[in-house]
Amino acid sequence: MKIITKLLLLIAVSAISPSIKAQLNPLAAQYYTNQYLINPAFAGSGQGLKLNGAYRKLWDNVDGAPLVQSLTADYGFAKLGIGLTVNNESEGLQRQTRVVGSYAYHLKLSEDNDQLHFGVSLGFMNQRLENANINGNPNDPMVGQYNDRKTYLDGDFGIAYTSDKLSLEAAVPNLKSVLKKDVIKLADVATFYTAVSYKIGISEGLEGMDLEPKVAYRGVKGFDNIWDAGAQMTIASRQVLLFAMYHSTGSTTFGLGMDYKKKYLISGAYTTQTSALSSYTNGSFELNLRVNLTR
Repeated sequence: MKIITKLLLLIAVSAISPSIKAQLNPLAAQYYTNQYLINPAFAGSGQGLKLNGAYRKLWDNVDGAPLVQSLTADYGFAKLGIGLTVNNESEGLQRQTRVVGSYAYHLKLSEDNDQLHFGVSLGFMNQRLENANINGNPNDPMVGQYNDRKTYLDGDFGIAYTSDKLSLEAAVPNLKSVLKKDVIKLADVATFYTAVSYKIGISEGLEGMDLEPKVAYRGVKGFDNIWDAGAQMTIASRQVLLFAMYHSTGSTTFGLGMDYKKKYLISGAYTTQTSALSSYTNGSFELNLRVNLTR
């Protein structure tokens, strides 16, 4: 069997084998610092223009290791919000690019910041093999057949309820893979996301401190549903962020960040490897940056 055929077979096996997948944990930013990553209902929430960037890679320097790059921009005005998400993922020879635009409506329920949020996204998804990284014949017909697959439309839907303390979220990302299961045969794709959190004010003023516990329950195509539980603590007038989340896959995420004057945010997170892979490699490191251009 040709080398390239073996490589393609390995990719196919990786797509259906739960024991060797490495990206069951999403970007940590979606839990607190950039909820728009998973739920389009948060596009433009809080008003103004926000730019977010995220980068995640395995701690070990392994060739072909999973890499995630994400860029989001969202803007809120009046009751409306718009957003754009560009996501690029690579794993081995495979490259996946997803670009979606979002529209959200924010309905104020009271003068106490109780709000309902509704959002939809629409865009495209493209998958291909990177010819330059093939150790074999890049002109193999199987490579051409894989890369000739059409770019397809994709989208997301989400709703949320928020108040000064309580937050309830529900989203159905990657609608194409959910509604067209017979056409889009992908594994390791989020199928639904729900979460509830409650903010507890501990102190005010210069020593302002909050604690926000959160529990999430989500689906990943080809795997058992996953739950996450953790909390974020903000200290030093709510400008320093401390974050931890345990995942039922057996991994844990720890994070630390600085949100200077609610305008410039930089944070880092480390996620230990899932229990099935902990003996093969260390976890992954994630860097997040945000600029709020309206403050």
